[in-house]
Amino acid sequence: MITILEKIIRNCFPKTKTGERAGGTLLVLLVFSVSTAVPWALLFFAYRYTWQAGLALETFMCYQILATKSLRTESDKVYRALKSEGLLEARRAVSMIVGRDTANLSEEGVTKAAVETVAENTSDGVIAPLFYMAAGGAAAGFAYKAINTMDSMIGYKNEKYEYFGTAAARLDDAANYIPARLSAWIMILASYLLGMDGKNAVRIYLRDKRKHKSPNAAQTESVMAGALDVELAGDAWYFGKLYEKPAIGDPLRAIVPEDIRRSHRLLYMTAVLALFLFMAAALLIDIVFTG
Repeated sequence: MITILEKIIRNCFPKTKTGERAGGTLLVLLVFSVSTAVPWALLFFAYRYTWQAGLALETFMCYQILATKSLRTESDKVYRALKSEGLLEARRAVSMIVGRDTANLSEEGVTKAAVETVAENTSDGVIAPLFYMAAGGAAAGFAYKAINTMDSMIGYKNEKYEYFGTAAARLDDAANYIPARLSAWIMILASYLLGMDGKNAVRIYLRDKRKHKSPNAAQTESVMAGALDVELAGDAWYFGKLYEKPAIGDPLRAIVPEDIRRSHRLLYMTAVLALFLFMAAALLIDIVFTG
């Protein structure tokens, strides 16, 4: 839907700064509305039929929204390639999960990219969807996923999307503001429970959580860097252009492929903790407001 609407809207609006921003805003409104209304309507009629049918459908929808297993599976392909298939295959594997140019990445660069992806998407792909599902069910979860997907497709600050993607990028920043910070603190707790460097995770988080142009991206990335005692981020190439970025974390040791597997452990512990915390919060709110 995003791809089709982009083609239509670009043909209808003038190719000016104002025209592209207006067109991008219209795309966001249409995609958000449809992505929220369709699951809401399906659930409305399912629950009216029987509560069992509604519960079954909503359970299936919630399962679709969460990306925990796919995030681990796709990043683990990078780990396995580094360990047994060589750097060229590892570059190809990591290119499937990151937006940066990967053709010239070293083994360290490939590993960093995979760990950073797990860190950032722990919030975007797992904790934030859980947060919105706890607040408003599967329909709210799909609304969030629509916002996040639009940002990942058109929210770039390059020549093509500098103005057209403005609305998508800003809406994603707003939608992730609270979940990203909750994710960071839950990940810190998870690092302590897993016996990782929780103290360093707190230190790096408080120091480096704003070292990114996005107000949210460095939140979990800084915790991950601190918990693993490694340095992440830094300069990266996107679409053939070098973007200078500050490093996150301290290089207390060199990053190695095994850190991808360590990031998976932190991902899963963070997800489990968030699930129980959000369930408890939802139950408490329900008790307070319904007696």
